[in-house]
Amino acid sequence: MVRMTDLSGVELRQLRWFLAVVEERSFTYAAARLGIGQPALTRAVQSLETALGARLLERTTRRVAPTPAGQRLHEELTVTLARLDDALRAPGRDALLRLGFAWLLPDRAASLVEEFKRATGAGVRLVRRDAALAGLDTGGADAAVLRGEVPAGMRGVVLCREERVAAVPRSSPLARRRVLDWTELAALPLVVNTVSGTTAPDLWPEGARPRMACTAGNIDEWVESVAAGHGVGVAPQPAAERLKHPAVRYVRLKNAPAVTVRLVVPARGAHPLADRCAELAGVS
Repeated sequence: MVRMTDLSGVELRQLRWFLAVVEERSFTYAAARLGIGQPALTRAVQSLETALGARLLERTTRRVAPTPAGQRLHEELTVTLARLDDALRAPGRDALLRLGFAWLLPDRAASLVEEFKRATGAGVRLVRRDAALAGLDTGGADAAVLRGEVPAGMRGVVLCREERVAAVPRSSPLARRRVLDWTELAALPLVVNTVSGTTAPDLWPEGARPRMACTAGNIDEWVESVAAGHGVGVAPQPAAERLKHPAVRYVRLKNAPAVTVRLVVPARGAHPLADRCAELAGVS
């Protein structure tokens, strides 16, 4: 009589972990690749062998190699799990993550989008909103790349930190400077983007703050106000490279506080794709 093997206890993770051991020819290297402890990996493979009723690996002090049964299983799983991964990604191929931003996405955001698309098979639509939360609070976006502090009711993952630069009119003597000190700006009129900007007078110590010359509702108004000579502006470094204007020169700032850039999602009820994107951002 042929004994029937009970496969109900076999878990998908055991199969994936077994593949890693065969590919790495080492429990130590496989555990490091998977980000798990070696004892847990050893137990998982042993449990798989018990469930299948076959020895899958030959272990020596120098190497690990698959047995004939282990080699057959490896060959089958390589094809089967690849098909399974493709099937699991299929429902997400028509899914779309709406990623909001107010202005100038950092390079890290672009690489995160590519990682997200590879990991999920879902698409990404970039949504620009001239609003503090870039559409995240109005339902216009599922996640958003924001600069500054994490808003109430949201949670964020740090993507990068950016240095600040000063934007000055080319007609100003300041345009001939190679560098300005943060404290020097306290004596100058300041153009402030009150919607999506990162710099306001309260960043300076009380009693040594710049006067707010005028406000802007978006980045385009901000740069045009500087070009018109209403005052100086302060922006993250990407503005110097990607927001050029013939009447504006960007000058390096020293001793200025850096700007923190985050991927932000709702603290509760976030779209599953937004949660997945935040997870990828946190482990990159």
